[in-house]
Amino acid sequence: MEGSGTLEVLLVEAHCVQDKEIFGKMDPYVIIRYGHQEQKSNVARGQGTHPVWNQRFSFEAKYPSGDENPNYKLTFTIMDRDTFTQDDFVGDSVVYVKDVVSLGVENGTAELRPAKYRVVRRDKTYSGEIKVGVTFTRN
Repeated sequence: MEGSGTLEVLLVEAHCVQDKEIFGKMDPYVIIRYGHQEQKSNVARGQGTHPVWNQRFSFEAKYPSGDENPNYKLTFTIMDRDTFTQDDFVGDSVVYVKDVVSLGVENGTAELRPAKYRVVRRDKTYSGEIKVGVTFTRN
């Protein structure tokens, strides 16, 4: 079955193991990627290692995805906003959404309730958790 629709992402919160700031608290934000599409969350100013966003994002999704996003991968990159220097990388998390997209194309809608996903540094060591939910609605 083929189809397209909207992938809605609910970015709830995160728990980071280490605060990247020497003075004060981190100002985390998240870059969310699906295929060639990218969006950024608000900066959780001064929220340190326990930022809360409760923010929604929409991405266009196709099934089958073809070359656009063959792995149906949603990538969440947590960054620490810095004023005078380059923003710091905190960690990445990947959520594979093929099943929710496939089920949504078939049934009209499908949902992954908000759950915690592991966040890792570039060397794959544990950096914390991010809580997100995903809903796919067929066009």
